[in-house]
Amino acid sequence: MSFYSIKDLEQLSGIKAHTLRIWEQRYNFITPKRTDTNIRYYDDEDLKLILNVSLLRENGYKISRIAGLDAQQLSRAVLSITEKNSSFSDQIHSLVLAMIDLDEERFEKIMSTNILQSGFENTMFSIIFPFLTKIGVLWQTGSVSPAQEHFISNLIRQKLIVAIDGCFVSSKEEKEKYLLFLPEGELHELSLLFCHYIIKSRKNKVVYLGQNVPLPDLISTYELYKPDYLVTVFTSAPTQDKVQKYLDSLGRHFTKSKIYLSGFQVIGQELRIPENGKVFLRLEMFLDMIEEKSGRSIEQ
Repeated sequence: MSFYSIKDLEQLSGIKAHTLRIWEQRYNFITPKRTDTNIRYYDDEDLKLILNVSLLRENGYKISRIAGLDAQQLSRAVLSITEKNSSFSDQIHSLVLAMIDLDEERFEKIMSTNILQSGFENTMFSIIFPFLTKIGVLWQTGSVSPAQEHFISNLIRQKLIVAIDGCFVSSKEEKEKYLLFLPEGELHELSLLFCHYIIKSRKNKVVYLGQNVPLPDLISTYELYKPDYLVTVFTSAPTQDKVQKYLDSLGRHFTKSKIYLSGFQVIGQELRIPENGKVFLRLEMFLDMIEEKSGRSIEQ
């Protein structure tokens, strides 16, 4: 079980801490627990209740009406909204609940419904990546447990791998060659997997090395494969004080290819980007670059 402060509830639900305290006093539908040292905290059940209250309020329910619902009525009202309403904020809200409950069935229903209605790419851009951004902040502050974060990340990873596997590219269709990798020590691959999907779905050839690739192994693969482009993401590795040295190594060893870079460790940092390097701030920007190249390839 996880434990949350009132500020954690505010960040997750969007309801101000001051408002939550007023509701506690006026409607008595949530009561904080206290530690042995008299510090207030909330548990998973409290968080789920507040998330459900937030969803109902966003869909026109007044707090006085919500306070009068029992647990079953509240649950039915929330399910009714999430099944009928396709708004992105509601779906993100539902994913948070699926993560907290470790509810794979709920995750599958959200994903399949949205992919059917909007397509895989739109679902990733509009729901999954905003959700991951939200969860990333909460994970760093300790508001979400590592187990919950790993659970939902692995479900998303499975979806990405299935989507990539469905993008068959024959040798006659191949346009350009991409080599995708994460630096040694880097394990956060969801963004890179989505880049893999984008590239392959536009009929380009991809060699995906994945997580934690030592530089010597990357160099030997590069010499064998001779890609037109390299793509990598720096989320946590190398550490900030070593990023510049690593970028210099990329620029020195891979002069004949374009290098696409992204991630928290390079975006907005005062770094010298190699002459053949380019930073993409968002995945939408990367998609636009691949679309542009695919368009040129068709014209040629």
